[in-house]
Amino acid sequence: MQKVAITAISVLLGAALIFMMVKVFEGKTIGVNEVGSPKTHTGTITITGVMAGSSQYDKSVIGIMDTKEAECKTGCEKLYIPVKCPGGEQPVIGDEIKASGKFQKLPAGYVFVARKLKVVKHHDIAPQQAPPKS
Repeated sequence: MQKVAITAISVLLGAALIFMMVKVFEGKTIGVNEVGSPKTHTGTITITGVMAGSSQYDKSVIGIMDTKEAECKTGCEKLYIPVKCPGGEQPVIGDEIKASGKFQKLPAGYVFVARKLKVVKHHDIAPQQAPPKS
């Protein structure tokens, strides 16, 4: 009986240790407004943001904005980060995503190449309205 209890405790402790290690190696999740300069992020990071649209030239490239900016309705100066999605189903406008990957330098600038992308939830976002002309 004592061997069974020790084995069960060992299995539970091992599972808890594996879970903690996975969380530690996931790294910190940062928002779009926290990125700053892409060239300062040389390793794998996780970015969270809201899908705002996709490239007319490459549908696997989407633009994400900060989750707080998704609430802005008029007169917003939103910052967008281009994200190259991995294969599979693409998010839709308003989907809040978590993307893990790295920034890659291209001739036109930087793009975040996601190796893993997960839809967290959906936001109802309105298209940005142009400020009134004076």
